[in-house]
Amino acid sequence: MALPADDRIAADILALLRVRAPDASICPSEVARRLYDEASWRTAMPDVRRVACALAAARRIRITQADVVLDPDTPIAGAIRLRRGPVWDEDAARD
Repeated sequence: MALPADDRIAADILALLRVRAPDASICPSEVARRLYDEASWRTAMPDVRRVACALAAARRIRITQADVVLDPDTPIAGAIRLRRGPVWDEDAARD
């Protein structure tokens, strides 16, 4: 199975956040499960995290761990959540 392009991953992250309450979060595995079947979604997790870091660096989303906002430019390990960021653009999230 071919890996999804970064823009597809970013679009799925933004789409999931768009339909949630503004203060809600998503798990990166939700994105991976949308892109892959049950047997192979874990394969997408490094790419989902990488794209999430790029979106966080652009301040469109925030990456949190136990409600602490993480720096996307530093290595991130463990369970994380994705939330709307300070530069969230509802219209751009529809792309």
